[in-house]
Amino acid sequence: MDAHDLITRNAAEVVTEEEVKELAADPEGKRAYVGYEPSGVLHIGHMLGANKLIDLQEAGMEVVVLLADVHAYLNGKGTFEEIRETATRMQEQFVAYGLDEENTEFRLGSEFQFDEEYVLDLHALELETTLSRAERAMSEIGSGDSVTVSQAVYPLMQALDIEYLDIDLAIGGMEQRKVHMLARDTLPSIDYESPTCLHTPLISELSTGIGKMSSSSGVTISMEDSTAEIEEKVNGAFCPAGEVDPEPTDDGEERNNPVLEIFEYHVFPRFDEVVVERPEEYGGDLEYDSYDELEADFASGELHPADAKPTLARYLDKLVEPGREKLREQRGGETRTK
Repeated sequence: MDAHDLITRNAAEVVTEEEVKELAADPEGKRAYVGYEPSGVLHIGHMLGANKLIDLQEAGMEVVVLLADVHAYLNGKGTFEEIRETATRMQEQFVAYGLDEENTEFRLGSEFQFDEEYVLDLHALELETTLSRAERAMSEIGSGDSVTVSQAVYPLMQALDIEYLDIDLAIGGMEQRKVHMLARDTLPSIDYESPTCLHTPLISELSTGIGKMSSSSGVTISMEDSTAEIEEKVNGAFCPAGEVDPEPTDDGEERNNPVLEIFEYHVFPRFDEVVVERPEEYGGDLEYDSYDELEADFASGELHPADAKPTLARYLDKLVEPGREKLREQRGGETRTK
């Protein structure tokens, strides 16, 4: 797979395609980043971003993970001491998940966000940005009806982080699109370049296929889950036989097939081959070198959910196990018994 294909694999959107082509033509030394509030245990959303960073490392780019301690503080996630302890644990989990430790730069926001130059640039951005524009960008950040001033400043800091980390490609889920567009619009106003952006898909809620999978609501998967918990969650996942694109609900809400999404965005980027183990009486094992092959068999009925689900659980468990072991170490040998 060439650099362009690795960079854009499983991307929901790139902004812009021409800019990404330029990066792919000479990826050596180019820098990409994902930013996360330190939040404890990696979940499937973090893992999707990590999969993309692994792709970018394979393409020859340098990758940065911003453990955004100041952002977490502004969003009411605890004291700086608590947040930084969590950031250290998250860094260890990312490495356990598969990021190349020697070629991944982990940064705390507080390492540069209190510097005078950064603060003055932030104020300059504030002068260029209306409150309504900032609120639109932070719609995915805050919770509840009340918007604090700190939450309105939050997306401006995200925009400025791109410049101060010397980033060529900003990565985020589709929920980060508004922030990235704010960065593209406002950074030139203070004489910085607009960043190239890549947005990863959102995995649908596991049990219904409606809306996005979230660590705060619905059913999700994290490094904290035991083998049995992963099996239970995947077994209960929404996965109608033969339906790659399920029909909307009676109320018109869009539905997706989260089992297929996880195969596409999590399993196939990390495994060269996926084997569905079946008894000979049901046709024997199925082997897939690509997601497209698996999807085609699912659509035709050759691959049934009763075989797809345990296969997905088995491969997810392989991905999660190193991080699960790291969590055991962090917690002093404590294990999940469920």
